[in-house]
Amino acid sequence: MATALVARVANYGYTAWTLWLLGYPEQAQQRNHQALTLAHALAHPFSQVVALLYAAMFHLLRREGPAAQERAEMELALATEYGFPFWVAGGTIVRGWALAAQGQTTEGIAAMRQGIAAWRALGASVVLSTYLATLAEVCGQVGQLADAQHLLLEAQTLVDHTGERYWEAELYRLQGEFLLQQPVANEPQAESCFRQALTIARRQHAKSLELRAAMSLARLWQQQGKCAEAYELLAPVYGWFTEGFDTADLQEAKTLLKELGG
Repeated sequence: MATALVARVANYGYTAWTLWLLGYPEQAQQRNHQALTLAHALAHPFSQVVALLYAAMFHLLRREGPAAQERAEMELALATEYGFPFWVAGGTIVRGWALAAQGQTTEGIAAMRQGIAAWRALGASVVLSTYLATLAEVCGQVGQLADAQHLLLEAQTLVDHTGERYWEAELYRLQGEFLLQQPVANEPQAESCFRQALTIARRQHAKSLELRAAMSLARLWQQQGKCAEAYELLAPVYGWFTEGFDTADLQEAKTLLKELGG
């Protein structure tokens, strides 16, 4: 019975991630809430740890630093108290990202590296490509491009080995962003990466990742003076969404569309 209930909590958590990827942020939030509510009602420590880490990761996907930190710290306290090392490692990674997202980059990056090292030491590879890519993004944001590119290469190698491809579009998008951050920006290669990210996201029906890839390509075209083309690319992707307009990505897309003349 306990195993079935834990599986039910995990199912709600995974469904939340899936719905977010597919472009339904509000429905995803409802599933995330169901996971937390059920785990709380069960008063079962392992179920609570599972729900809290999935919730923390859900907020990471949505770029919600304070909420991710709150959930991760609650999860870390329980996982540490009850001796769940796998979940301690995961919580450490997400908490590190949340700190970095709120400006505490040095502490955040250190925590993410610590958590990833612990994750690997346990022999875990699930979700690792996402963690590596997320750390790469943070490193890129603070100018640590060599580290960022190395982490991204590790993530892509892992994806090719495991076949866990749900974050693959983001790997290509980030690669494009890093190419633009080089001392001499490689715009043609960056555009190729953004197009590849779009292709993958569309094939997977991952609307949230398609939106991010479209924004990256639209910004590049904007810098090149191709605002009309950028608008024509981004507008239909943004227009597809029917919910979640208060989320960071959709707010960012709305602002960019206005800049492009929409």
